[in-house]
Amino acid sequence: MEQNSTDRRTRRRYSPVEKVKILREHLENQVPLSQLSERHGINLNELYKWKKQLFEGAVDVFTKKQNGSVSMSERENERLKEKLKSKDQLISELVQENIILKKNLNGEI
Repeated sequence: MEQNSTDRRTRRRYSPVEKVKILREHLENQVPLSQLSERHGINLNELYKWKKQLFEGAVDVFTKKQNGSVSMSERENERLKEKLKSKDQLISELVQENIILKKNLNGEI
């Protein structure tokens, strides 16, 4: 029997909160990943990938700051703050130049 393209499932995106909730079932209640795969309609390999990502990211949670060092997310946050500050300064300068040009055009020197 041929499957019509409208019969195919659309791929669902899971939020990080949903992923953790699903993996928590596996880790705390010892629910097999195969069972979770069937229940939630998620490819088993995808669940293994999520589990791997969870454990790789867990190291950052337990990494202590030593000698004033900062975590990667904090460094990224600071970098983005600096970038935003730079852009704000540039916008301010452009607005000031625009005001001066408008005044000169209208003869309001």
